[in-house]
Amino acid sequence: MKTIFNKMVQDELIDRIKTLDEHSTGQWGKMNLYQMTKHCTMWDEWVLGKNNPTYKQTFLGWMFGGRVLKGMVKDDAPLKRNMPAGKMHTVKEKVGNLEAQKKIWADLIADYKQYSNPNFVHDFFGKMTREEIGILAYKHSDHHLRQFGA
Repeated sequence: MKTIFNKMVQDELIDRIKTLDEHSTGQWGKMNLYQMTKHCTMWDEWVLGKNNPTYKQTFLGWMFGGRVLKGMVKDDAPLKRNMPAGKMHTVKEKVGNLEAQKKIWADLIADYKQYSNPNFVHDFFGKMTREEIGILAYKHSDHHLRQFGA
């Protein structure tokens, strides 16, 4: 199974990020390309523990998150289209510096080689193992890259 902690997988994702350009259009969802890249940088910063995030699982997550997570990380199946982004990772601004955002995102992907965030708690899935984080982080990036044809 692919994991963000594998150097070859990181390189693959970074190469795919580099292919994104102003002609890349979303195949599903409401985000435009800039919003997607910003969303992904915010999400990876959160997982990596950048900027001292606060972690708290929602009540619905506490009730159902563990079972949903097990289904998501059990195989190589990609994430389904049109999954909700979550309120804390929704990007309102529609325009910004796409090239800068791509660089930040690629650098964050590379930062997973030094992953150490024992405090991470997903807002829906709750406390996750390192293996679950690696698989989900890969699937999250893959999902959005596929969304924009990369």
